[in-house]
Amino acid sequence: DGIEQERFQELINPQYPIDSFITELTGITNKMLEEARFEEEVMIDFYNFINDSIVIAHNAHFDINFIYDSLLRVHNIKFDNDFVDTLRISRRLLTELKHHKLKDIATYFNFEYSSAHRAAFDAELTFKIFESLREVAIKEYGTIQSFIEFCKKSSSLNAKDIVGDTSKIQVNNLLYDKVCVLTGKLEYMTRKEAMQTIADIGGINANGVTKKTNYLILGNFDYTTNVKGNKSTKLRKAEKYILEGQDLQILSENAFYDLINIKM
Repeated sequence: DGIEQERFQELINPQYPIDSFITELTGITNKMLEEARFEEEVMIDFYNFINDSIVIAHNAHFDINFIYDSLLRVHNIKFDNDFVDTLRISRRLLTELKHHKLKDIATYFNFEYSSAHRAAFDAELTFKIFESLREVAIKEYGTIQSFIEFCKKSSSLNAKDIVGDTSKIQVNNLLYDKVCVLTGKLEYMTRKEAMQTIADIGGINANGVTKKTNYLILGNFDYTTNVKGNKSTKLRKAEKYILEGQDLQILSENAFYDLINIKM
C-alpha cells in the first residue's frame, strides 16, 4: 500500500546514509542496505533473542549505548542486561600488547580476522577471544574469582601514588602544572595509564574535584551517560564551581587525547 511504499522509499533513500569513512572502514555500503529489515523489527527480535542473558562484547559500552538508545526509542524498552567487556579483560591480562583492538587480540591468539565488521563473524570471534582470555586468567590467577578480586583491588587508584617521569615533562603542554581529575570510564586508556601520562607531562593528578581543579576529564562513555541525564558527582561539582567563576574546564576524552598527542 501507500504507507509501505513510502517506508520503502525512506529505506532506499535513507535520511542518515552511510558516509564514505564508514564504508572504507567496514566495507558496508548503502547499496547493501537497500533490502535490510526495519530497525524496529530487528531490535525486537534481538531483544527477544537475548532475553536476560549476559552480553559479551568488545568495547562493550559502545555497543550497549546504541542498543539502549534504539530499544528505548522504537519500543520504549530499557535494556539493562549485565555484560562482559573483552576489551577491558584484555587490558588486564595481555599487558604486553600496545593496542587492544579486536584485530590485535585476534592476531595474538592466531584467530582469522579477514571477515571483520560482519555480525556473525564478529560475534563468533569475540566469543572465541572471551574463552581464550578466560583460559589465560585461570592460568595466571588460578581461578576466575581470584582474577576478579585482583581487578577489584587494582582498580582502586590514589592520585598521590602516580609519580611522573621527569624526562617526559612538556612545559608547553596545557596540562603542565595543572590539577587534573578523571571521571568515568575511558575508551582507549586505563585510568592508571591516563594518570601516568598526565604526571609525565608535568600535570598534577587529583582524586576529587575542588576549587583547585583546572581540568575535569570526562570519559566518552561517561559523557554519553551524562547526556542522558545521569551526571556524576564530580561533574555536578565541577559545573557548580564553573558557575561560581572558578577557572575550571571540562574536557571530553577525545579533547584529552588531543592534548597528550595520542591519535586513536
